[in-house]
Amino acid sequence: MQLDDLKVLVAKHIGARKKIVLRTCMSAGCMSSQADVIKKNLEAEVKAQGLEADVEVRRVGCMGFCGQGPLIGVDGLSAKEKLFEFVKPTDAPAIVGSLKGAACDVQVGNPDHPFFARQMRIVRANGGIVDPERIEDYLAVGGYQALHQVLTEMKPSEVVDEITRSGLRGRGGAGFPTGLKWGTVAKSAGAKKYVVCNGDEGDPGAFMDRSVLESDPHIVLEGMAIAAYAVGADQGFLYVRAEYPLAISRLQTAIKQAKALGLLGGGIFESPFNFNIDIRIGAGAFVCGEETALMASVEGKRGTPRPRPPFPAESGLWGCPTLINNVETFANITAIIQRGGAWYAGIGTEKSKGTKVFALTGKIKNNGLIEVPMGIPLRQIVEEMGGGAPDGGHIKSVQTGGPSGGCIPAAYLDTPVDYESLTQLGSIMGSGGMVVMDDTTNMVEIAKFYMEFCMEESCGKCIPCRAGTAQMFHLLEKITQRRGTARDLAKLEELCDMVRHTSLCGLGQTAPNPVASTLKFFRSEYEALLQPDPFGPRTTAATQSTAPVTL
Repeated sequence: MQLDDLKVLVAKHIGARKKIVLRTCMSAGCMSSQADVIKKNLEAEVKAQGLEADVEVRRVGCMGFCGQGPLIGVDGLSAKEKLFEFVKPTDAPAIVGSLKGAACDVQVGNPDHPFFARQMRIVRANGGIVDPERIEDYLAVGGYQALHQVLTEMKPSEVVDEITRSGLRGRGGAGFPTGLKWGTVAKSAGAKKYVVCNGDEGDPGAFMDRSVLESDPHIVLEGMAIAAYAVGADQGFLYVRAEYPLAISRLQTAIKQAKALGLLGGGIFESPFNFNIDIRIGAGAFVCGEETALMASVEGKRGTPRPRPPFPAESGLWGCPTLINNVETFANITAIIQRGGAWYAGIGTEKSKGTKVFALTGKIKNNGLIEVPMGIPLRQIVEEMGGGAPDGGHIKSVQTGGPSGGCIPAAYLDTPVDYESLTQLGSIMGSGGMVVMDDTTNMVEIAKFYMEFCMEESCGKCIPCRAGTAQMFHLLEKITQRRGTARDLAKLEELCDMVRHTSLCGLGQTAPNPVASTLKFFRSEYEALLQPDPFGPRTTAATQSTAPVTL
């Protein structure tokens, strides 16, 4: 299929649209609160009130303001969007009646709320707007035009150069330069190459990638196809955990639709380029978010990491050069191709370009998904967009980076959100979880929670992670039960250092971060739980006297 054929399809689709659109959020969060029933009731009510000719009830993905859901957006009724919040199935008659001017007591949100106004949406530009199960909606907002552009106007090396120029860094957590990774795979020798999308999002409190896959699956497929053209691959794998059934279902639908229109498969846009994507469903092992463990799982083996080098770019799936990026990284690609690497590089900071999607959760008034420019102060996210702590509380700490991240105290809320600044505070960007804690939170319990998670999710392949996380958890448990002493605290710090520097993969190497950061910034909370040491201070090699012993 050629671009002109798609334009005809899009024109027909747009021509069939109705004057008023009721955008019904059908993401997993709203679905858990009967959004599917709400949509059916709205459709029935539109018919009952004789508005079928003018009103469309559209299924859309996540609108972002998850704490206010289920959400219904209304377009076409006035110049400004209307947003109904906390919608119940019984609200359908009132919402549809309001389209004709009737009174409506359903809570209406403010589209100019700082939660929305402070955002800059690139990855989530289509979220809450397009129907994720209709490829025509994606095509109508410019979908697959970037893929057509690279296939007809650009050489593979030019695509790599554009991504390099953008300064995009991997959004999976490590922040490795995307263009450099693509260039390495492109230059690697091999008759067969693969592209892998890491959708194994496992951080507690994180749901950014799930939302993108549920709300706009085609943006990820198109990004993968562009990457495949750039590096010379003809096969892709999308690795998604089984706990995301809605995302998997919509990806399967999207792949079928793209193949039916010749946008995936053989001879895409009647060019020599062939690219297929298969879905691989993970069993929910947190360690499979690590790229070598993920590849082992795709190959049908036990998901355990292996030492590097060789890196996947040289020897990945079945020993072939393999490009691995996460969902959000691929979702940035189409905008970079269409608007240019220089445009993207103009957003963010000197070393952290573009935007970042965060799942803002925890003890915060306004929770949900946000997309903000890199370098935005943490305070602006937490206090302005998030509205601060609920019930008159005060922010105590913000944890970024999931189990691999650290807890940042309120005194550092003016820190810019970028890779380097978060690392300096003992935390990481991670994939985008951002958990807010108020002054009722016990930071030692938080450290214990994350350490228990890492202990249970350790694959057990290397002793430092397998045994070290268990020992750290037991020490934290002992301290929270007020049975710990200063010796235990010293031993905990030693274990943090040992596990960080001797573990095989990123799970173990970063597992101590929540403990180390809370020890650094909230040490008094640990010390308040300690018992007097009956044996006195612990003697270590560093504190032993070097004076000669007198016999």
